[in-house]
Amino acid sequence: MKTAAYPKYANYSDSGVEWIGQIPSHWKTKRTGFLLDELNARSKDGSEPLLSLSKTQGVIRRDSMAERGGQADSLVGYKIVSENDIVINRMQASNGLLAVSEVTGITSPDYAIYRIKNDAEIRSDIVVALLQQAEYQGEIKRRVKGVMEGFIRLYSDDLFRLPIICAPMQEQHAIAAFLDKKCAKIDEAVRIKEEQIKLLHERRQILIQQAVTRGLNPDAPMKDSGIDWIGKIPAHWSIQRNFTLFRETKNSGNANLPVLSVSIHSGVSREELSAEENIRSIIKIEDRTAYKEVLPGDIAYNMMRAWQGGIGAVHTHGMVSPAYVVARPIDAMAGDYFELLYRTPAFIWQMDANSKGITDFRKRLYWDDFRDLLTIVPPKAEQQQINHYAGAVSHKVDKAISIKRDQITALKEYKTTLINAAVTGKIKVTEDGR
Repeated sequence: MKTAAYPKYANYSDSGVEWIGQIPSHWKTKRTGFLLDELNARSKDGSEPLLSLSKTQGVIRRDSMAERGGQADSLVGYKIVSENDIVINRMQASNGLLAVSEVTGITSPDYAIYRIKNDAEIRSDIVVALLQQAEYQGEIKRRVKGVMEGFIRLYSDDLFRLPIICAPMQEQHAIAAFLDKKCAKIDEAVRIKEEQIKLLHERRQILIQQAVTRGLNPDAPMKDSGIDWIGKIPAHWSIQRNFTLFRETKNSGNANLPVLSVSIHSGVSREELSAEENIRSIIKIEDRTAYKEVLPGDIAYNMMRAWQGGIGAVHTHGMVSPAYVVARPIDAMAGDYFELLYRTPAFIWQMDANSKGITDFRKRLYWDDFRDLLTIVPPKAEQQQINHYAGAVSHKVDKAISIKRDQITALKEYKTTLINAAVTGKIKVTEDGR
C-alpha cells in the first residue's frame, strides 16, 4: 500500500511557507482568517442536544441526563453548533481534536466554533483534514499559548494567521469523494481485522475452558459432576471444596522481596512493577511490613477484584498487598492449571456469587468464602499437560493476533499517508474520485 501508485500533478511551485513546501502550481495558500468566521451564539435554555468531541468519532451526541448534568438550565450559555460547522477543542487542538459537525446542538463554551465564510471557496472537511496533518499540528503546537500542559489553548487570532492550502473547488470535491471512498474501504478492512482479533480471543478462551473442564482426551469416559453449572467431567477427575486443596497463609514478607500485583488481565506479576507502571509503587516501597509472603505455586487473589478475574498463580518468591488472599496448596499441584480454571467464566461467576457486598465496588471474596468454593481437580500429571496445551494455544493465538495488529497499524498508517498526500497535493486525484 503506497501512494506512489497515484499520479502527480504536472507542475509544482514553492508555497512560500517553509513548513508547507511545494504545492501544485495552480493551488494557493490563504490565511485561515480569510476563510473562517468564529461563531459565538449561545443556548438560551440549554434544551438542545449536547455535543462533544471524540478523537475517533468526531462530533458526537452526549445527551443522557447524567451527561447533561441532570438539568437543562446547567447548559444555558453553551455554544450552538450547526451542521458543517468546525468544532475545535482549544486545549487539545495540537493533538488533532477538531472535527466537522454532522449534527446540530450545543457544546462546551471552552470549544471554538467556526464556519466557512460565504465567499470562501473551501470545504470545511478539507480545512479540518489539513489542520490534522503533521505539518499543521507542528505549527499549531508552536502557536498555542499557556504556561503548562493542560492549560495551553489555540486562540482564534493565532489560528487565523495559519496559511491554508487551497485547491480549486472542483478539485476539493474530487479529493473529498476520493477520501470518502478510500477511507471507508480502509476502515472496513480495519473493522474486519478487529473482529478477527475478537474471534481469536474467544477461540482461545473456548479451547482453554474446554481443556480445564473436560480434559485433553475426547475419548475419556465422563461422569456427571453433580453440579449443574459444571456438568460432566472425566470419570477419573474429582470435584473438591477448596479447603481440601489450600490453606490460607499470612506470613509476613521482608524488605528484600519484590512486591507483586494481581491483574484481572494477566494474573500475578513475575516482578515488581516500576514507578511508571504502577503509580502506587512508592506506597508499596514505604510500607512493606504488612505485606504477605508468596511462594511459587501459591494462588493469590485480590479480594475486591476476584469476581472480575483478579486471581492467579505465583511464579516468584515475593509478597503481595495485605488486601490480597494467599492460598497455599496442601499437596503438590500445578498452580497454573488452577489459574486457568479460576479465570474461566463459570468459575468467575462462582466467585462473584460468593463475594459479599451490596455493590460491585464493595464486593469482597473472603478466605472463608473462597475455601468453600468448588474446584475441578484432575491428576497432577494432567494438570501439567493442560498447562502445556494452554501455553501452546496462547502462543499460537498471540502470534495470529500480533499479525492482525500489525496489519491494522499498516492500514491506519496508509490512511494517514493517503489523506496527507491528497489534501496537500502530493498526488493528483481525478474528477471521478479515483
